[in-house]
Amino acid sequence: MRWIDLENKQPTDKDIPNWKPWSKEKWKKWLHDSADYFTEAERLHKLGKTIERNDFIKSKSAHWGKLKGWLRALSHGKCWFSDTKDKYSHYDVEHFRPKSEALDLDGTSRDGYWWLAFDYSNYRICGNVGNRKKGGWFPLREKSLCSTYDCQCEESETCYFIDPTDPEDVNLIAFNEEGDVVPAPNCLPWEIERVEESNKRLKLNEHDDLPEARREVWQKMSRLIECYLRAKARCGSNRNPGAEGSLREYVREMKKMLKPDVELSSVAKWCILFRNDSRLLRLVA
Repeated sequence: MRWIDLENKQPTDKDIPNWKPWSKEKWKKWLHDSADYFTEAERLHKLGKTIERNDFIKSKSAHWGKLKGWLRALSHGKCWFSDTKDKYSHYDVEHFRPKSEALDLDGTSRDGYWWLAFDYSNYRICGNVGNRKKGGWFPLREKSLCSTYDCQCEESETCYFIDPTDPEDVNLIAFNEEGDVVPAPNCLPWEIERVEESNKRLKLNEHDDLPEARREVWQKMSRLIECYLRAKARCGSNRNPGAEGSLREYVREMKKMLKPDVELSSVAKWCILFRNDSRLLRLVA
């Protein structure tokens, strides 16, 4: 998983016709002031029964479907959760906070975040393997504040789910040589719980193609690291043009694997980090 800077991005008119490239505050105001959105929002507020409200939201799925291409571009065409392009099946525009119902750890249901159904900041690109598994799951930590339409406080909720748009969340997920998602070193107990629940709900280890692809990336980076370290030792304190040339080539190859547009570059990063070698850490700084 890599960080997606959604907070500082907005769709432009070039990306989606008639979408205005304004600030986030002005963008939200325009949504509520525009004739089409205002009508939809007003109807949502007036629909008293949950089933009517949910049916109405489903009928307007084209609203967030238009953003799929733009959202994919933010991650270089990769799923925001798996860091892959096609190993996690087809893409969905996933609502991070479920729009219809939200399920707690024990399976009990509460009202979904229906007022965020048309808010692009609640959208994530996710392969449908994970999106279908996640469904309406969105548990909160015990005693956490819980946002409602009448008292909206999403920023103060303490949720289990790892959010790829949060740079601190992204750093909680690491990988091992077997290709499995694991909690990053030095995670606190609550952070470990979050990684484990997110992993389970998104099938990040269960979907066989993902661990296998991660193992291949880990093994390739490991080979490059060993070659790099051998070449580094051969350079020594004296000039060794051949070894120096090899060293530069290995560095170039490793940097290619670390680029944000490369699939599973997050795995390549952790392969280096777990070596804890100061000569290598500069590559991921």
